[in-house]
Amino acid sequence: MESTEKRKIIDVLKLVQTVWGKRKLFYKVWALTFILSCILILPQPRYYNCEVKLAPEMNGEDIGGGLSSIASSFGFNLGGMAGQDAIYPELYPELFESPEFVVGLYDIKVTTMEGDVTANYFTYMKKHQKQNPLMAPFGIAKEWVNGLFEDEGTIQRGTGSVDINPFRMNRKDYALMQKMMDNIHCSVDKKTSVITINVTDQDPLVCATMADSVKSHLQAFIIRYRTSKATDDVMHYQQMRDSAEHEYDMAMEAYSRFCDAHKDIVLQSFQSERDKLESELSIRQNTLGVMEAQLQSSKVKLQEKTPAFTTLKSATVPVKPAGPKRMIFVLGMLIFASLITVIVVNWRNFFS
Repeated sequence: MESTEKRKIIDVLKLVQTVWGKRKLFYKVWALTFILSCILILPQPRYYNCEVKLAPEMNGEDIGGGLSSIASSFGFNLGGMAGQDAIYPELYPELFESPEFVVGLYDIKVTTMEGDVTANYFTYMKKHQKQNPLMAPFGIAKEWVNGLFEDEGTIQRGTGSVDINPFRMNRKDYALMQKMMDNIHCSVDKKTSVITINVTDQDPLVCATMADSVKSHLQAFIIRYRTSKATDDVMHYQQMRDSAEHEYDMAMEAYSRFCDAHKDIVLQSFQSERDKLESELSIRQNTLGVMEAQLQSSKVKLQEKTPAFTTLKSATVPVKPAGPKRMIFVLGMLIFASLITVIVVNWRNFFS
């Protein structure tokens, strides 16, 4: 047992002695690795990060009662099960993977920090993204090869908006959409239901603009979803109220015209006709009053159904870039090169 431990110690010392004897080789490897790492990482464009936090209004009664509060203490949320909404906060991140939702962000107007670029988000992502010059030849070659087998497939109208069918996209449009999905993230805290939107971009002002716009876009989507039934009811009662008002106006006009034409006539037949028109006018007036009450009631329900959002953390133009971490990259490459060099130098010792 002692001889085995002694042999292991001797082997380790032998490895250390071998490494020390080859220290000049390590100096050369470190210098070359440092130069190559700097060449690779320095041209890499900087990117920024902006974060927005929202607290949505939770509707619906808690069927589970105290069960939901007990579950929340263990990291589980039963609020989505209790409410009647099909899309509850835990499913909001799934919306950001929907092509319809991402395509809806294309028309957002953005301006760079220097002010040299003002365009919609689609054009900005497609034509104004900085690339690593070392990777430019590979990108050009890839675009040339892809261009041989597909067309552009993107139509831009005169207003500057983008018309893309999310149901059927070509390869370029799909790759650009995937890139946007990678830049925009959404997460929900299961305990507090706080929504966190995180946007990454090469320009700090565009980053903050998109974070705020995505927040507004998500709010509009949720409001549109939760109030769709109430909005339809308002439109329905508005049409019925307008129709009732039109019928009331016609009945009023017929009654007034009849009374003006037979003002001095006291025959029973004319009085009966006048009573009939008056009764018809009264019915139309009552109907109009009922429809007006229904319309106002539906508007109140629409207001009650409209969810409210509290912005816990608003969008702010980032001052410092989030990456790339150049020093960490260079240090990691030096450590990796050192390990490879140690293995190469002691290759025979490892397998002897």
